[in-house]
Amino acid sequence: MHYLAGALSRAVDLILSLDPAVMEIAGLSIKLAAISTLIAAVIGIPVGFILGTYDFPGRSFLASIVNTLLSLPTVVVGLAIYSFISRRGPLGRFGLLFTPTAIILGQAVLATPIVTALTMNATRSLERDLQMTALSLGASRVQVAYLLLLQARFAVLGALVAAFGRVIAEVGAAMMLGGNIEGYTRTITTAIALETSKGEFAFALSLGIILLLVSFVVNILVHYFQQVKHRGGVYHGESSPSREFA
Repeated sequence: MHYLAGALSRAVDLILSLDPAVMEIAGLSIKLAAISTLIAAVIGIPVGFILGTYDFPGRSFLASIVNTLLSLPTVVVGLAIYSFISRRGPLGRFGLLFTPTAIILGQAVLATPIVTALTMNATRSLERDLQMTALSLGASRVQVAYLLLLQARFAVLGALVAAFGRVIAEVGAAMMLGGNIEGYTRTITTAIALETSKGEFAFALSLGIILLLVSFVVNILVHYFQQVKHRGGVYHGESSPSREFA
């Protein structure tokens, strides 16, 4: 018990003193997760919007694939990307393995299905009358898409926050693709695994506390966006299509 209390006290001291090693690892993890989430947004939001608002052959099949990918194991993602970017892989000549770029690739693959699925569900629940009214008032397809995404913006923001929370806490892909190189590819989760195995429990605990704080903030934001979405509804009290496109 004294050992745990001492380690916890030392961990808090490391955080409050802004220990350079702790801050470097935490900063790198947040940076990589943010870039991965941005890439997932660029891919996932348009795809999710199309799946949620348009009817076409194979739509249900594609939606099922997206939902299945939500539970994709991180080590499987790491293995798949490793096979492509390793020295013997088709992308081996680019030297991506054991670099931050490799971690970003792995995390983006994990985040994209989350953004896609949640955007798809959010836009699918939008009122079809809104789309028809906008089109009848002379809005273009691009304007209608903008209007629908505007109505679903809080759900989409919640999707991005949820994706960020998923990738910053994953360890499998980051370990396999980044190599846990100090000062280069060492993230919070990989550092926790390493420092615990070395017996540096206080250092690992400090990183664990930071990760818990980040996860707590992520959950608060997701809850906030969900509450805003439910309170405001899809289309209540905001600018109407007639004012947007009159």
